[in-house]
Amino acid sequence: MLSNEFKYYLDHQQELVEKYIGKFLIIKDAEVQATYDDHIEAYYAAEEKFGLGNFLLQQCLPGTLSTSRTFNSQVILSE
Repeated sequence: MLSNEFKYYLDHQQELVEKYIGKFLIIKDAEVQATYDDHIEAYYAAEEKFGLGNFLLQQCLPGTLSTSRTFNSQVILSE
């Protein structure tokens, strides 16, 4: 799994944001391997170099902006 890479991002988020704010990071082996402005370019480059499931693609933003998402549903529940 990529839990070590995500932990690295969280542990170093503040310093990474200072250096790479807004960029898309490729993290592998607890190290930033590359940075990109575009997530699609980052994905394809990392897939080619490391193979699927072997890297974390993470947008570098402060706080929880890049680590959590809210999804709203149109579901109506009735009793």
